[in-house]
Amino acid sequence: MKTHSARTTLVVGGARSGKSAFAQTLCEDSPFNLIYVATSPVFSGDKEMAARIQKHKDDRGPRWQAIEEEIAIDRVVKEHDNAETVLLIDCATLWLNNLTYHDLPLQDHVGGFLDAMAETHAHIVIVSNEVGQGIVPSSPLVRQFRDHQGRLNQQLAKACERVVEVRCGLPLLLKPNDQPKLVL
Repeated sequence: MKTHSARTTLVVGGARSGKSAFAQTLCEDSPFNLIYVATSPVFSGDKEMAARIQKHKDDRGPRWQAIEEEIAIDRVVKEHDNAETVLLIDCATLWLNNLTYHDLPLQDHVGGFLDAMAETHAHIVIVSNEVGQGIVPSSPLVRQFRDHQGRLNQQLAKACERVVEVRCGLPLLLKPNDQPKLVL
């Protein structure tokens, strides 16, 4: 079986596709220190989201250190610049949501993260949602978010050495692509 190693990996997929579980297993198969970067805000009174967060915590073993960071993931990457470290950032979609919610300049934050990712020696696995394969949303705000998410995924895919799409719990390697170049 052919293997593909990479320092940076983007794992994309739809809701409940198995992308987080795949990304976590990918990280746990490494001998390195494991850091889970949780981007989800915790809202008091949201019991369903609290249960989701608790499930993620329960699914991780004692090897994992957790860092909760909703905005400055570039700072976390810089602080953990070590070739013996894996940063699992889960997820880019919630991070984008946080930036949008706080009306922060998206390109500044995305650019800062991409720069930090390019400069670090740490291994990075980013989980992100594919949100553009469904119906066109009826709300302009939701369409705008979908468009931002699509552009973010493209930027992350370009910056990462490896891109994996997860569907129905099954990983599909998108990059590197060993297929021949398609021409007419």
